[in-house]
Amino acid sequence: MTGAGAEWPNDGLDVAGTGFGLWVSGVDYMAGWCEARDAADRLNRALLGVGFELSEVRAVAATNEDGRGVVRLAGWPGAVVQLAELLEGRAYGDGGAV
Repeated sequence: MTGAGAEWPNDGLDVAGTGFGLWVSGVDYMAGWCEARDAADRLNRALLGVGFELSEVRAVAATNEDGRGVVRLAGWPGAVVQLAELLEGRAYGDGGAV
């Protein structure tokens, strides 16, 4: 899943997969990561669909120490505030807007 521009992986929103926990021998991290990747891709398509750039905010697949899939949201504060406003608008019934 990519956003506008080829530079989005190097935009400063670094989310390192191995830096979040200890890898344990014998744990199937791949299955959890694949499930998380599918969910992250879906969220990233939704973010793109409402006007966000993945260089501003994006979902990132990872796993926890048990191999369970985890989706993290990485974003610049301004974009995360816009996303929160969109979700709050939806929650309060006025539809929200980016």
